[in-house]
Amino acid sequence: MKDVAHAKSTSTVEEKTISRIQDFTLDDEFFQYCCLPELIQCVENFTGPNIMSMHTMMINKPPDAGKKTSRHPLHQDLFFFPFRPANRIVCAWTAMEHTYRENGCLVVLPGTHKGKIEQHVYPNWKGGVNKLFYGIENFDPNREKQYVEMWEGDTIFFHPLLIHGSGTNRTSGFRKIITSHFADSSCYYIECEDFQKAMENEYLEIFRKRTGRQDATIQDLWKHRSRLVQGKRINL
Repeated sequence: MKDVAHAKSTSTVEEKTISRIQDFTLDDEFFQYCCLPELIQCVENFTGPNIMSMHTMMINKPPDAGKKTSRHPLHQDLFFFPFRPANRIVCAWTAMEHTYRENGCLVVLPGTHKGKIEQHVYPNWKGGVNKLFYGIENFDPNREKQYVEMWEGDTIFFHPLLIHGSGTNRTSGFRKIITSHFADSSCYYIECEDFQKAMENEYLEIFRKRTGRQDATIQDLWKHRSRLVQGKRINL
């Protein structure tokens, strides 16, 4: 996925233009991350023994192109997920190099995992916003934040309702991380709320265009992008 600052560029694709690799579950090399014993022994405490990898990303976060598009607005992952229950879903977020405030480390709002799904919209940012970078509407900038600085190999696990995001990469280097959302395979699909429909339609438009499956549903999309890690595939 190209950063929006480079989206219309005709230059050759290179490291600094790519913001992330999405859905690497079908790549056996990348998928090894999801199966690491050190990871799974922690994930199993949240999901139980039947584990699905539902959403995977390798996030590059290159040096900002000058428009602050490398930042990610504060959001909740559960806003994007049409499956429940939330307390059987967990994100593993692993630093591939030193992540700190200057290069856009993870920022979280402690305690927000106990709340509800907030309304999300595209931020009105002058430099533009990356595709599907929805953020919480009417967010109070004075709310307590915690910046999570990490070293290579450090991993944080968090609930899908936790409000989090990341800042602009103000350095000349990269801020690479790798992440997967895991879920109990007995989780079940739900119908999205009305305020999530615009996001869902965007996802479906992209999926249908890439696969040619014009009748694909949101469940088809998630079944396509997910993969069993351990145990038995039940619902998802």
